[in-house]
Amino acid sequence: MITVVDLYHVLTAVVPLYVAMTLAYASVRWWRIFSPDQCSGINRFVALFAVPLLSFHFISTNNPFAMNLRFLAADTLQKLIVLALLALWCRLSARGSLDWLITLFSLSTLPNTLVMGIPLLKGMYAAAGAAAGADSGSLMVQIVVLQCIIWYTLMLFLFEYRGARLLVMEQFPDTAASIVSFRVDSDVVSLAGGGGGAAELQAEAEVGDDGKMRVTVRKSTSSRSEAACSHGTQSHSQSMQPRVSNLSGVEIYSLQSSRNPTPRGSSFNHAEFFNIVGNGKHGDEEKGAAGGGGHSPQPVVGKRKDLHMFVWSSSASPVSERAAAAAAAGAVHVFGGGGADHGDAKGAQAYDEYSFGNKNEKDGPTLSKLGSNSTAQLRPKDDGEGRAAAMPPASVMTRLILIMVWRKLIRNPNTYSSLLGVIWSLVSYRWGIEMPAIIARSISILSDAGLGMAMFSLGLFMALQPRIIACGNSLASYAMAVRFLVGPAVMAAASIAVGLRGVLLHIAIVQAALPQGIVPFVFAKEYNVHPNILSTAVIFGMLIALPITLVYYILLGL
Repeated sequence: MITVVDLYHVLTAVVPLYVAMTLAYASVRWWRIFSPDQCSGINRFVALFAVPLLSFHFISTNNPFAMNLRFLAADTLQKLIVLALLALWCRLSARGSLDWLITLFSLSTLPNTLVMGIPLLKGMYAAAGAAAGADSGSLMVQIVVLQCIIWYTLMLFLFEYRGARLLVMEQFPDTAASIVSFRVDSDVVSLAGGGGGAAELQAEAEVGDDGKMRVTVRKSTSSRSEAACSHGTQSHSQSMQPRVSNLSGVEIYSLQSSRNPTPRGSSFNHAEFFNIVGNGKHGDEEKGAAGGGGHSPQPVVGKRKDLHMFVWSSSASPVSERAAAAAAAGAVHVFGGGGADHGDAKGAQAYDEYSFGNKNEKDGPTLSKLGSNSTAQLRPKDDGEGRAAAMPPASVMTRLILIMVWRKLIRNPNTYSSLLGVIWSLVSYRWGIEMPAIIARSISILSDAGLGMAMFSLGLFMALQPRIIACGNSLASYAMAVRFLVGPAVMAAASIAVGLRGVLLHIAIVQAALPQGIVPFVFAKEYNVHPNILSTAVIFGMLIALPITLVYYILLGL
């Protein structure tokens, strides 16, 4: 039976996190304490130091030889069940699509375990878990390890597979089956391209004597020329000098600015966040149209201010070609981690129109805009008898995708922190080696700030959004149902199937009911796959997560 003291322990663990988030929200939205460049500095610190070191701290202090394999099996089975059901739905239903498979998989299986899960579950089940031989904090760390190493990598694989399909169908609609190899220039780190998506990439095919094609993928000529012009313009502004970085980190995006293009011109990481706080509308109309030609709307120099901030991202986001326009607009450029395809320049009401499939399709590659500002989807070209156009051999596509996923992983500081944490924990617990005190203290003094600063960054992100529910009420309700009902239900079934009972079963279910993870939103924004839905899941989900998890906690304790 849950007592008042138990509830107090839970609130003691979680309320301080919400205090940090609320202070950040108030500092930007109401008190105007932080300027854009100050916000960018906070998020840069969180991206490069606080969160990676926080991950390293938790993972390195977790005993890998005492991991609860049955608990991990339940978590893995839940994700495999959801993935299999979604794949079957996409295969059999005309309303299914790869975009929705990725989004629904993220919503139902990838919670915010690192920031919210560890303190919340410790507060709920520290005593009961210890009595049952289950350390709830250690179990959450084990979930974090799998998320960072396996499931986020799988997400990248799915996103890059989607980007590869779009690229091939756009540029080789009739001859894709003849492709035997891909070579990708070193400055291309995502098949999603930059601000213009696949339109910013060009593929040059060399046809051999055997009729087979060998394709080279590089940035488009227009993208390179725009980057060169922008770089020349930037040289006249000391305040807009680009900063070279081959790392990625945390960017916070304001989704209203998703209608602004963010062309990319180099292999360095840079992402952008556009602040519209206090200015609900753009000062200037955006020119250009997103459509058949794949051209992005051209940025217009206006008098508004844009705030560029961070999200966890691993794409090579180079210096933005919008820097010249931003310089005149008084924008502040800060850290980046992922290029985002910001979609077309439709009105703000587009979020009310949504569909789970593409019903209006024409012959040939067509563009279909989802109401959630997803990247325009290219449908395969039919041969007149309803058969989809052929794709390159599976081995060729797999090699291409693995190359792109690798390029993104090596630019993500969380990749290094997770792997180093696992390696050190194996060495430490196998041979009983302790980390030198100087190194341990140097890490802990920064990692101790990780939880608070991560929540503070989330508060900044919330304050900079034009609306908490960015995707419309119906889609928001659907997303919340998937996050807080479907995910825990599947986890309960998977846990029972592998034999979890008692406190372990309760921990597994409550863990599945945590708010939406940040990283899936970052990927959704970067690849422009329903970013409004994931943004709403992160923001609104964080607000309602505490009462929902408390309800689960009380019901399971009856």
